[in-house]
Amino acid sequence: QVQLVESGGGLVQAGGSLRLSCATSGRTFSSYAMGWFRQAPGKEREFVAAISRSGGYTYYADSVKGRFTISRDNAKSTVYLQMNSLKPEDTAVYYCAATYSVVVRTKPYEYNYWGQGTQVTVSS
Repeated sequence: QVQLVESGGGLVQAGGSLRLSCATSGRTFSSYAMGWFRQAPGKEREFVAAISRSGGYTYYADSVKGRFTISRDNAKSTVYLQMNSLKPEDTAVYYCAATYSVVVRTKPYEYNYWGQGTQVTVSS
C-alpha cells in the first residue's frame, strides 16, 4: 500500500509559477512510475505529466509541454511538478498517482494509487 500526499497548491496570477510536491510512504517509491493529473469542475480527470521509475523518461500533455516539468527524488520518495507561465485554464485540482507499470502511463485507470489532490487556482 502506498500513501500519496500532495502539497504546494494555491492561488497565483496568470504568468506565475507554483511547485507541487507529492510525498509518498513506503520504501518502494522507485518501483513506481508516477504521474500528475488534474480535474477542473465539471470536467473529466486529465493527464498532465508522467515520469519513469528512474526519472530518466518524462512525458507531457500537449497543453503543458514547455511550461511544466515533472521530476522525482527517489531518495526522498517525492515527485514534483514545477508549473511556470500558468494560465487561467490550468485551474484545477491536481492529483499525483503511482503505477506499478514499467513504462509511463497516461490514463487514470492505469494508476494504482492516488493522492487526495491539491487545488491550483490561476487568476487572470
